Amino acid sequence: MTALETTKLFEELRRASPKVTGALVRMREATYSDGVVPAKYKVLTALAISVVIKCEPCIRAYTQMAREQYGVSSEELIEFLNVAMTMGGCPGEEWALKALSYWGSLSSEPIATVSADGDGASCCEPKVR
Repeated sequence: MTALETTKLFEELRRASPKVTGALVRMREATYSDGVVPAKYKVLTALAISVVIKCEPCIRAYTQMAREQYGVSSEELIEFLNVAMTMGGCPGEEWALKALSYWGSLSSEPIATVSADGDGASCCEPKVR
């Protein structure tokens, strides 16, 4: 399902179930507002959780929110994806790639890099010697 198809379905669901979907919208607005913890860190936490639970629409939505609404830097994104990969193990790494790919599709800004140990291969790929 494309992002446009998903948006249209959400709109349809909101018309069919305004009380419940309205409550969800209000809950999200309250949750992702600044408090003791700044809103952008709440959104990045939601993104990390989305990676671990493997929710691709959530990954797209929170990645876009982080970048466009909260001005999250690629360095901040990477640190929260590191948390997701730590909690999710090898599958977490594969799902973090989805977030990173979507982040890259939103802008031509390069992803921040840091020096790394290892050969750069995924933990799910066999090592080539």
